[in-house]
Amino acid sequence: MREERGQLAGEVIVYEPFNLWGSVGGRVKVVQGGKLYVRGAVYGDLIVEYGGRAHVLGNVTGNLVVHRGAKVIHSGILGGDAVNEGGRLFIQAASKIHGKVKTKKGETSDDRPKPKD
Repeated sequence: MREERGQLAGEVIVYEPFNLWGSVGGRVKVVQGGKLYVRGAVYGDLIVEYGGRAHVLGNVTGNLVVHRGAKVIHSGILGGDAVNEGGRLFIQAASKIHGKVKTKKGETSDDRPKPKD
């Protein structure tokens, strides 16, 4: 498994198991065969395409987009929207999403507590 603890600038494409403890200053795309574990920060969008997997434990300042055939577990902090376009998105109770959760297709589970009226 590849591991990164420093700072990466620009777009990053993940095509293998990758553990991010540092930060990325740009968009991150996870393609088929890629498995991303975000324990640091992504200063941009996180896009998970067909066959990609991601587990967000850290921070993503942009949007999270889950395409058909992708799987994502979100446990961290998301600054933008979480958009499911046909994959599987699981939002754990401890996570925070500052934008909206949008399910166009696919399966979305949201375990966060619901606001009381």
